Amino acid sequence: MSSDFEGYEQDFAVLTAEITNKIARVPRLPPDEKKQVVANVEKQLEEAKELLEQMDLEVREIPPQSRGMYSNRMRSYKQEMGKLETDFKRSRIAYSDEVRNELLGDDGNSSENQLIKLREERAHLLDNTERLERSSRRLEAGYQIAVETEQIGQEMLENLSHDREKIQRARERLRETDANLGKSSRVLTGMLRRHGFEEMASQTWT
Repeated sequence: MSSDFEGYEQDFAVLTAEITNKIARVPRLPPDEKKQVVANVEKQLEEAKELLEQMDLEVREIPPQSRGMYSNRMRSYKQEMGKLETDFKRSRIAYSDEVRNELLGDDGNSSENQLIKLREERAHLLDNTERLERSSRRLEAGYQIAVETEQIGQEMLENLSHDREKIQRARERLRETDANLGKSSRVLTGMLRRHGFEEMASQTWT
């Protein structure tokens, strides 16, 4: 079961990294491209929610005594999802404001407005950069888990192969032992018969 969860986990990390990158680009794109990116982000957010639902289902199948670690990771992913949705709303608001200014002919030359806007964009970019780094770390961690799981599986297969070889050798020794016992039994039977014949012969001559 954990392998399914980790697979969803890696997909979620890759998807959220893509979403974060696109959200950061929205305010700086031309109007036509903005509409396309916004629609794409909406679709990817739905995909991310579906992944979370699948991960939730997987966690519910885990025995209660082993569920704690996965539950903590799920809480972290849900918080991440909430931040993504908030950032997307802010990005769409900024996008809507720019469209409105273009329609109204507002050139936005006010130095105060420009300063506020620059500060907001800088804070937003810093936040997105941190989010990308976290997603990258989660992806690396997921990959490491996959590598370790593969190594454990390989070791188990090697151990099973060794055990099978031991069982086969034990069976061969048992067959050899049975064969030797059979030979010994036949030899002993022959000796007893010869001994019996010799006694009968001696009695007859005496």
